[in-house]
Amino acid sequence: MTGSTHEEIELERLANAVLWPGFLGRTVPAWLDAALRSGLAGVVYFGQNVGGDLAALSAGIRAANPRALIGIDEEGGSVTRLEAATGSTLPGAAQLGALDDVTASRAIGAELAHRVRAIGADVVLGPVADVNTDPRNPVIGVRAFGDDAELVSRHVVATVQGIQQGGVAACVKHFPGHGDTHLDSHHDLPRIAVDPAEIERVHLAPFRAAIAAGVDAVMTAHIVVPAWGEEPATLNPRVLGMLRELGFEGVIITDALDMAAIRESVGIGGGAVQALAAGADLLCIGNPTNPGAAALPDQDERDYRTARDAIVAALRDGSLSRERVAEAGSRVAALARTLAAAPAEGADGSAVDVAEVVRRALRVRGDVPAAADLFVVDARRSSTLAVDSAAGYVAEALAAGGPRVRIDTARLSAQERDAHVEAVLGRVEGRRIAVLVDRIDTDPAQRALVETFADRVDDVVAVNVGLPAADVAVPVIEVGAASRIGAELARERLVGAGR
Repeated sequence: MTGSTHEEIELERLANAVLWPGFLGRTVPAWLDAALRSGLAGVVYFGQNVGGDLAALSAGIRAANPRALIGIDEEGGSVTRLEAATGSTLPGAAQLGALDDVTASRAIGAELAHRVRAIGADVVLGPVADVNTDPRNPVIGVRAFGDDAELVSRHVVATVQGIQQGGVAACVKHFPGHGDTHLDSHHDLPRIAVDPAEIERVHLAPFRAAIAAGVDAVMTAHIVVPAWGEEPATLNPRVLGMLRELGFEGVIITDALDMAAIRESVGIGGGAVQALAAGADLLCIGNPTNPGAAALPDQDERDYRTARDAIVAALRDGSLSRERVAEAGSRVAALARTLAAAPAEGADGSAVDVAEVVRRALRVRGDVPAAADLFVVDARRSSTLAVDSAAGYVAEALAAGGPRVRIDTARLSAQERDAHVEAVLGRVEGRRIAVLVDRIDTDPAQRALVETFADRVDDVVAVNVGLPAADVAVPVIEVGAASRIGAELARERLVGAGR
């Protein structure tokens, strides 16, 4: 073996030790198997990987690298990968925050760990530690426990404890706080104009609490705080240095580098190098299906190689310190060793009555007597990359076999909306109209649709899976998550079944 070849192998192993890609399919692709055998840190599961035998898939990954970290973006509520095809059967953060029972949050964390461990994964990309102070927030919203720092902090701690006592790492996100933005970093680069003193007082509080509770990992945010520099937090050494100043000694994980905030500015390769230089330890490359129709058949391998080759080139020319990358790889390896040896000390969550937790979190405003049946009008916004809030399973579960239609208020003129309303009214046949909404608090179009129905018929109710709304013209069932279990229990309340 020549010296140059040996050097190249060494540089590739250094790079692999800090890379965490997604991949296409339900088996281990050849490129991924080779990378794992060359020291790749592990993988992140997304919806396209779910549906086969996940435990067998995890075993195949660990056959190639016994210390591979396997993460999954599983929050419960509106965000699920394990139940992507049917909708989550766990409560989300906003539901737990509304209930404000830390025992329930800890139990749900334990149940989440149990489910994740059962499929061979060992890192939960959650809970969300953002304080959702901007109701227009298109990407956090009900993924947060609430808009109060103390409430969010206590439920972040409880959920982290439940997850980690189950032998799985928790990764709180998105540092230094993605709660005060009205832009989605999957598509834009949000700038946070909040006073840094307020960020430190409000938005950092849940992260401080999680660090004090011993959280294993923290995920960065692709947001710019101008007072701290023009780089997004993921690439900003000052911001990531703050994490260490807060006493965090665990693994700093980037949010996905394929998000537009990074891909369309410095690119995946540039983002990988800059994130490492800034102090990140593990680089989440992202979901290769995110480009949609533009995704190539080998998008997963392309994205991985783009990140790896950029790191190798920077190591080779000295623009990225080998010591920094080795330090990052050591932190990742230490977490992998700890998890491989960790017993599940806590309960597996099976003792928690999940349905009862969600039922207790429902809020009913107005008079809602039992109805014989429902006609469901799904008026939610179109789906986003982080939250598939327009997924049909929510409306399907609410309708339970009855009639349902989709009215995308964001894409319709007032005249088109009214035509859809007339079509629904011609088919109602005595059923209660249940308008499924998720932005009625801030979206005039959703509110106008509800008001249009209210002006025409008496029996209309809004089923809100978004943030709570005030002064709605009809009774409201506040669900707090776009999930299957939330929709099922909202229906239970509307038609009078069960309790």
